[in-house]
Amino acid sequence: PRAEVLWLVAAKERWLRGDVDGARTTLMDAFAANPDSEQVWLAAVKLEWENDEPDRARALLRKARDRASTPRVWMKSALFERERGDHRAQLDLLDAAMVRYPGFAKFYMMAGQACDRRAREGIGAHESSGRSTTPSSTADAYAEGDPAALLAAAREYYQRGIRRCPASTPLWTLAAALEERHHGPTKARSILELARLKNPKNAWLWLAAIELERRHGNAKLAATLSAKALQEIPDADAGPLWADVIAHADKPQRKDKSLQALNRCDNNVHVIVAVANLFAQDHKKDKCRKWFNRAVALDPDLGDAWGHFYAFEQAHGTESERDEVKRRCVEADPAHGDLWTAVSKDPANIRLDVATKLDKVAANIAAHRKALEDD
Repeated sequence: PRAEVLWLVAAKERWLRGDVDGARTTLMDAFAANPDSEQVWLAAVKLEWENDEPDRARALLRKARDRASTPRVWMKSALFERERGDHRAQLDLLDAAMVRYPGFAKFYMMAGQACDRRAREGIGAHESSGRSTTPSSTADAYAEGDPAALLAAAREYYQRGIRRCPASTPLWTLAAALEERHHGPTKARSILELARLKNPKNAWLWLAAIELERRHGNAKLAATLSAKALQEIPDADAGPLWADVIAHADKPQRKDKSLQALNRCDNNVHVIVAVANLFAQDHKKDKCRKWFNRAVALDPDLGDAWGHFYAFEQAHGTESERDEVKRRCVEADPAHGDLWTAVSKDPANIRLDVATKLDKVAANIAAHRKALEDD
């Protein structure tokens, strides 16, 4: 009876057969045997959430925060309120969660992103507010839609998160992106420099700095940063940097850069995807397909690899080949990768299935390639 996984499997099987009441009964039995189980509580919430029973889901989340309080339970509570459109409740939950679990980086990310997104929407007030629009009362700042207050709140969330979680790469990159969007590259550059001082062997922070300079036309500085990064970062962690080198190398240098990358970090999925894309550009379809298959076998959780693979099949494959890649991606249910999470974590896409997310990621990749060709 203490085997949580068995209860969850039984409940899911009933749910998939359309027996929602039976799934509820199974989960109630699971509660009796595992009253403090985060997994069981969240499975019960998901059942109600997916079956459009928001009041039941909200009540379960409230009980879970009391009886099985964990950072994940609080995070799911905030996500639920975000989907329901109750942004005041979302931000209030995140503020309370930060007090309970100050070292959980995702709380600061979610709150900062909510405020930044609202500021960019530029929507006027749609809820009544009686509190001050300061970063400490961000639910009201959100309701009033004041861009200045919202940007200050987003900045404060990210800075608080960085102080508490200085090793969190996404917090640093989100803070830099906020400043770049609203104030240009100078302050963003300073944030990324500080990030690298605190995390000198982090390839993703180096890559963020390289991409920042490239976006603002500083190709030479980007190349200098890239060369320095490859000296600083151990080969085992340098795959994303080498993948970037391959992707941006002049055509005569691509083969040489690919060989260097493979010699330095042969089994890195990012390098393998970059090499596969080179074969696609050279119309070597069989080799390209072989390397994409190697990539998704090496790391099936990397949604970006599936996105590139599917984009290739959409451009060059048959319908059966496209369908097979999609089927395998759905089976793998990937969760990581910058391109993948840009789609999957967008609030507008929260209810999309894996197949639809894959379509969107591949479409974004194809659009980006077309834009580069047009330039």
